[in-house]
Amino acid sequence: MFKTAIVEDNSVDAGKLKDFLERFAAKSGEVFITTVFKDAADFLNGYKQIYDMVFMDIELPGINGMEAAHKLRAVDGKVTLIFVTNMARFAVKGYEVDAADYVVKPVHYGEFELKMKRIIRRHKEADESILVVCQSGYMRLLLREIRYIEVQGHTLMFHTETGMVNGGGTLSETEAKLAGRGFLRCNKCYLVNQRHIVAVEGYTLKMTGGEEVQISRPRKKAFMSELAESMGDGCVL
Repeated sequence: MFKTAIVEDNSVDAGKLKDFLERFAAKSGEVFITTVFKDAADFLNGYKQIYDMVFMDIELPGINGMEAAHKLRAVDGKVTLIFVTNMARFAVKGYEVDAADYVVKPVHYGEFELKMKRIIRRHKEADESILVVCQSGYMRLLLREIRYIEVQGHTLMFHTETGMVNGGGTLSETEAKLAGRGFLRCNKCYLVNQRHIVAVEGYTLKMTGGEEVQISRPRKKAFMSELAESMGDGCVL
């Protein structure tokens, strides 16, 4: 189930978005509970982190959509934000507030459905995890929080956003478990999460957190090919 907010002053446009969500729900089997707000002030007043996604019109009266998005991010850094606008150029600044996507008016269902499929997939991927066998027993790690996995001897070292976790097993076994989930083998000792790659400079991967991981010469061509394919599936470097 997805709790969704539509912040749109035009009742016709708001109704159309709500109808499209219901149509998408009927086709996909997903469930949406949708609340419509006519202006940003009403939406932000007493805001609580109960929404999974927010459709935000940019050209709102009073507090415009971009200003409202900044205020939203000050209190909720996780909700999925989708801009709705008459002109795509206004949505370019979406990176400032970590917008997931934007929809250009007049909204057409075909385009809307494609964007929703991608957004729903990202939501589900965000909750995926792996069970790691460690000295204290077991620990479940969210895949999105793992930057890269390193092997030293018989120890797997999971470098995450909150620190490092040591576990057992082999890198090959872990690579097989994570197949199709955005983890790429850059050399014999490292498996990197493509979502945490900031830049590729020669044979060096710049990772979030400031760490660097090397790409081996024999794997460079295959690695870059896999990375290019993943970028085409919605991953942005």
